Amino acid sequence: MLEFKNISMWFDGPKGKVTALDEVSFSISPGEFLAVRGPSGCGKTTLLLAAGGLLRPSAGQVSLDGQDPYVLSSEMRSRMRASMIGFVFQQFHLIPYLTVRQNIMAPSLALPTKEAVQRTQELVSNFGLDDRAGHVPAQLSTGQRQRTALARALLNKPKIILADEPTGNLDEDNADIVFDYLGNYVSDGGCVLLVTHDIRAAAHATKTLQMSQGRII
Repeated sequence: MLEFKNISMWFDGPKGKVTALDEVSFSISPGEFLAVRGPSGCGKTTLLLAAGGLLRPSAGQVSLDGQDPYVLSSEMRSRMRASMIGFVFQQFHLIPYLTVRQNIMAPSLALPTKEAVQRTQELVSNFGLDDRAGHVPAQLSTGQRQRTALARALLNKPKIILADEPTGNLDEDNADIVFDYLGNYVSDGGCVLLVTHDIRAAAHATKTLQMSQGRII
């Protein structure tokens, strides 16, 4: 489903070239939950952005379900993301003036479907958000906001979920809830790439990679 072939990423810094990724290679298949662990600044988020078609690598090739997203036009790449990828972030990125239900339905603006309303209600119920469906994010607990963000990521039934420190703001109980939901998604044939420094992720993943200074070690 996702393959990195010798991916490198570098940027121009005030003291010369800064290497964020250094010949990173790995693959994920349906039914796999890959956790990439490492300290802050090791390149985890850069890796995730490259995987999601959001940051073109300096060298190497990304393959997403057999297609290199970076040979597509920006419009086609956006449609690919909308149809295939669900994103979950530590800071949630919920739209503050929309309700829980509206936030979950938001991806249907990029990829309209006849099932969007029914699918949204299923997710609201599955994530235990029925009594909060009409509330805006400021009226939610931290755990409820992360569940809303995860439900939104699942709206279009993506083939892969990319998660950036999704439990970083959560207590242990709420973190376990998120890991359980991701595990269920994988059991149903999806795949997850999660980047984190949270050691608990390894207990839920089918495979764990350790990063340091832009490399898989």
